[in-house]
Amino acid sequence: MILSTLSQADRYVALHPLFPRIFEYIRNTDLLALAPGRYPIVGEQLFVILESVAGRTREAAKLECHRKYIDIQLVLEGTDEMGWKALADCAQPVSDYKEDIQFFHDAPATWIATPPGAFCIFFPEDAHAPLVATSNIRKAIFKIEVE
Repeated sequence: MILSTLSQADRYVALHPLFPRIFEYIRNTDLLALAPGRYPIVGEQLFVILESVAGRTREAAKLECHRKYIDIQLVLEGTDEMGWKALADCAQPVSDYKEDIQFFHDAPATWIATPPGAFCIFFPEDAHAPLVATSNIRKAIFKIEVE
C-alpha cells in the first residue's frame, strides 16, 4: 500500500507500465467535471470509476481485496479514511472470491486519512476498506490490470 499526493506521482510511474498513463490522464482531464461512472482509458487493462457517495462509518466498511486489478484511489473532494490490512493477515472472509473482489469481516490494522489531492495505491496483497467519512466523498478509482 502506498499513500502519496499528486505532486509526488512521478515517483511511482516505474511501478507498472500503465502508471504513466494514469498520471497523464489525471493531468489532462477535469475529473470534477465528469459524471459518476466508468470511463475506459486502455480497454479492460486500465479504466477509471468516478464516485460521488455519502461516507460510511468504520463499522459499516468491509475490507476488500482484488487479484486482477491494482487500485489507485484518488480523493477529489472530502476526506476518505481508508482502512488497510495485509491480505495475508485476513482470516474471516465474508464470502468466496468472485468477479475480482472478496470481502472480509476482519478489522483493518490501520486507518489512513486521505484528503483531496492524495491517493492510495492498493496492490493485490492489500485489503482495504474505503469510503469512510462523515460527509460526501468524490473520488476517482483507477483500475490497473496486474498482468
